[in-house]
Amino acid sequence: MPFIEISPCKKIPAAVIFPDVASQRMSVPPESRLAEACGLAHAINLDIAYSEIIKIREVKPAIFIGEGSLQRLIEAIQINNIELVIFDTSLTPIQQRNLEKKLSVKVIDRTALILEIFGERAQTKEGKLQVELAHLTYQRSRLVRSWTHLERQRGGAGFLGGPGEKQIELDRRIIDGKIIRIKKDLEKVRKTRNIQRSARKRIPYPVIALVGYTNAGKSSLFNKLSSDNVLAADMLFATLDPTMRKITLPSGKEVILSDTVGFISDLPHELIMAFRATLEEVLSADIIVHVRDISNPENKEQKADVIKVLSSLGLEHIEENPCYVEVLNKIDLLSAEQKQEINKQHKLGISALSGEGITSFLNILDNKLSSADKVFEIKIEAKDGKTLAWLYANAEVLSLKNEDEFIIAKIKIDDINAAKLKHRL
Repeated sequence: MPFIEISPCKKIPAAVIFPDVASQRMSVPPESRLAEACGLAHAINLDIAYSEIIKIREVKPAIFIGEGSLQRLIEAIQINNIELVIFDTSLTPIQQRNLEKKLSVKVIDRTALILEIFGERAQTKEGKLQVELAHLTYQRSRLVRSWTHLERQRGGAGFLGGPGEKQIELDRRIIDGKIIRIKKDLEKVRKTRNIQRSARKRIPYPVIALVGYTNAGKSSLFNKLSSDNVLAADMLFATLDPTMRKITLPSGKEVILSDTVGFISDLPHELIMAFRATLEEVLSADIIVHVRDISNPENKEQKADVIKVLSSLGLEHIEENPCYVEVLNKIDLLSAEQKQEINKQHKLGISALSGEGITSFLNILDNKLSSADKVFEIKIEAKDGKTLAWLYANAEVLSLKNEDEFIIAKIKIDDINAAKLKHRL
């Protein structure tokens, strides 16, 4: 449990450790994984005073790392006055407790670090509830058996909070009670979202959900398309709470654009489950746009991580689904040769910053949605010029046939305008 208070004026000196375990295959090089972990630490304003890749032949059940690495880390902590050590891996409660005893500083693992970032970033009531649920689920097994050696106090749901209730007083019964309460509150949120979706279906605007690895540029693309001002910073997990806006495509079709939380490798299971209410927006979307940072050397590995999370949500084989669209963002950072290679592969390259490729992207969305349009034959009075003009403006008129005082019109139309036409007739 947390006992370090983060001050906006003073950065906490921290050490970031990536244990490179020989028996564990990683999708990215250890150097990239360490850099990402440092980026996560920077996201909550920590001062990275020391970082190291520790090679491990075999994980030690008691302290995870070997004695030699432990002594080296103790020296680094003393030299750099480090107050917090982050292990970019999953630690058992016993390993975490033993490391804190040996190192005499606070120790957290990758899951705790990501939960801490989410705790800082959540703005809406729903987001805060989901983060708190994830915190409590993670902490539940650590409170009684493994954290009672800490006599410090804490407050709030974070791991780095200030003074508050004593650790020893937080037993499993209290945690379980809080989890039940939060789940009930989140169920109300889920019902509210279902009502909102039902309302959208009555005036059925198609939903386009932006997904992707954290910091891939989803929020920048969202801002470009919606002329909005969602936080789009060069940091991991800049966006946490989902944002939705109505935009108009080149055809005049109106759609709902949804910006979602970014994914990351080894995304904690607690977060996937806690944020399921939010991620249901992705599950119900008409089109899922996977935004990739093509300038990142590990973009293929990042793509695999995103596909893995989508699969865990129930979207298996998403790449084969016609509703899936992949865009390669940040092509403004590529060379001319790299851009040519993207074109040769018939992939869609865009820049949310400069606007390059955005028109082509919007046209693809238009075509995807139009492919779901329905074909009808309707009968209107020949003298009803207003309805005929409306059809040409809001549908694709495939053919017209005169029949006495009526016109039989064969049209291709989307659900929204079909509902408007039904009301008009």
